[in-house]
Amino acid sequence: MKNMIILLVNFMFKILMVFSIVFAFSTVVFAQSKSVYTTLLAAKCKTTDVNKGMAGNYTGRCPGIAGYELDVYLDDERNSIGVVFPSKKVIGLDLWNYFSNFSELGETAEWRMKGKKPVAVIVRLKVSDQGDEKRGTSYLIVSKISNTRACVTDIVKPGKSQNSKAQSLADKASARPCKKTPN
Repeated sequence: MKNMIILLVNFMFKILMVFSIVFAFSTVVFAQSKSVYTTLLAAKCKTTDVNKGMAGNYTGRCPGIAGYELDVYLDDERNSIGVVFPSKKVIGLDLWNYFSNFSELGETAEWRMKGKKPVAVIVRLKVSDQGDEKRGTSYLIVSKISNTRACVTDIVKPGKSQNSKAQSLADKASARPCKKTPN
């Protein structure tokens, strides 16, 4: 009888260990960030303003995720974005304050999600190196999003692991300080 109790206890212990391991792995999987992509193409965004202050200026509202949207700004051949919260409050990220040269946004925004909530957004910004004739440098701009605030936390320079580095920084963005502008 004593042996049978020992066997039963060992069996129950093993089952408990298996369930613990499965639970631990499922928690890690569900806690991981995932990406959702939305467009920044003017043709897919709603124009909200044109030629304000100067011919050629543009503001458009682009679709987002989970009630968030992005405003896209073009001013004097420089681009920026603003995060539109579900409350319709807009926080401009003022990307043009980080680079003085002409710039152009990429076609896609990458939203980093924790569950159903965006915690960061990554956009590509191609900055002219010298005037209009040179190719330009393509940066990834990482911005954190909290319940009431958004700001740029990191600017990732080109490189072979640029995308994965930006994603990793975005996943830690909530703990990172807002980047100060060089101006």
